[in-house]
Amino acid sequence: MAPNQKSKRLYQVWKGNNRFFCGGRCIFGPDVASLFLSMFLIAAPIITFCYQITSKIRNRERLHEDLIGDTHQVLGLPVLIVTLILVIADLTFLLLTSSRDPGIVPRNANSMDSSEASDFNTPSMEWINGRASQMRIARTKDVIVNGFAIKVKYCDTCLLYRSPRTSHCSICNNCVQKFDHHCPWVGQCIGLRNYRFFFLFICTSTFLCIYVFTLSLMNMLQVRKNYHSFIKLVVGEIISAILMVYCFLSVWFVGGLSVFHLYLICTNQTTYENFRYNYDNKDNPFHNGIFKNIKEVFLNIPPSMNKFRARVLDQVIESRSFPRNMGMDTVSSMEKFDIESTSALEGGINLRIPSVRCNNENEGAIIKHKGEALDSTDLAKLRDHDRQESMEYKEDYKGETETAVESVIGSVPDEDLHQHPHMR
Repeated sequence: MAPNQKSKRLYQVWKGNNRFFCGGRCIFGPDVASLFLSMFLIAAPIITFCYQITSKIRNRERLHEDLIGDTHQVLGLPVLIVTLILVIADLTFLLLTSSRDPGIVPRNANSMDSSEASDFNTPSMEWINGRASQMRIARTKDVIVNGFAIKVKYCDTCLLYRSPRTSHCSICNNCVQKFDHHCPWVGQCIGLRNYRFFFLFICTSTFLCIYVFTLSLMNMLQVRKNYHSFIKLVVGEIISAILMVYCFLSVWFVGGLSVFHLYLICTNQTTYENFRYNYDNKDNPFHNGIFKNIKEVFLNIPPSMNKFRARVLDQVIESRSFPRNMGMDTVSSMEKFDIESTSALEGGINLRIPSVRCNNENEGAIIKHKGEALDSTDLAKLRDHDRQESMEYKEDYKGETETAVESVIGSVPDEDLHQHPHMR
C-alpha cells in the first residue's frame, strides 16, 4: 500500500450525514436523538400500566381469603404477559426502522472535478476548460415504466441519475430508493428497505394504544361498585384514568398514520408521491393490484447497495501542485467527465475533449487527440471542423439550444501559439 493512502471502513469516510454505531453495523440518521424520545413515549406508559397490574396481583394475593369466589379480575397475569410481548415487538420494529439502511444509493465517484483540471495551466488545458466549463448535464431523462414515461432527475450531490421513485433526502444527504419521507420520530429516512418495519411499528403502536385503553376502561368499570361517585372512582384509579386519556390522544396520531400507509401500500404509492404527483387523480404507473402491491412491500426487500464495513482507500493528497518529470497522464481527470453531459445539446455537436500527457523533456508539450499527436496545423483544422459542425447544427436545431452551442464553440487563440512555440 502506498504511504499516502490509509485503509478505512466505508462508514468512516461516508459523505452523508448519517451516524454509525457498532462498527458500521447500525446506521442512523443525523437526528437519532429523537429515537430516544419515541422510546420514552412508548415505554413510560407501558411501565406504568405494568406497575398497576403487578400492584393489583399483589393485593389480591395478600387478600386471597377475601377474594375466594370473586369474579375474575381484568388486570391479571395474562394481561401482563401480552402487554410485555406487545411492547417488546413495538420497540423492536422501531429499532429495525431506525438502525437499518433505508435503501441508500451509493454516490457516483466517476464525475469530472473541474478544480482538478484547472491546476494544469497549459494552453491545451485552458482550451479544454474553456469548452467543458460551458457544458451542462441534462437535468432530466425519460424512462419507460409499465408503458408510462417517467422523468428521472440528475442529482448534483450524488452525481447520478436517480432511478424511478428515488429521491434525495436533504436531512441525511443521501439518495434513497423508493423514498417515502424522513421521519423525525424514528430519526431515519423511510425507504425501500425499512418501510415494512415502519408500517409494522405504527400498526403495533396503534394496537397497543387500543389494548391499554380498553383494559383500563374495563378495569374502571369493574371496580366502580367500590366507589360512590365518579370523582372518587377517577381518584382511586388514577393510573387507569391517565392511561385512557394518553392512549385516546395517541391513537389518533398513530392510528391515522396506520390507515394512511395501509392505503398507500394497497395503491403502491409513497408519501412523497402522494403529496407531489397526486396519483389519486391520474394513472399510477407502479400500481400492480392490491395483492401484488402488498407482496412487493413485505416480501420484495433487496439487499443493501452499500457495504459499510468494507475497507476502502482514503487518498491523502498532500499537495495539489504536481512537480515536473513525473510522467503523469492526466487523462484520468477527463475520463471522470460524465459522457451523458453531452445530452444537454439534444444530440448536437460531438464535442471531442483531448487529453494532455506530460513527458520528461517538455511539460505539457505533447497534445494527443484520440491517440495522435496534434500540432498547430491540426488545431486549426479542428477549430474549423467544429465551426462547420456548429453551423450545420444551428440549421437543424433552432430555439433554446443555440445559446448552448455558441457557448461551447472554442478554439486555440493565436496568442497562445506565439507564447508557446513548442506547440508548433
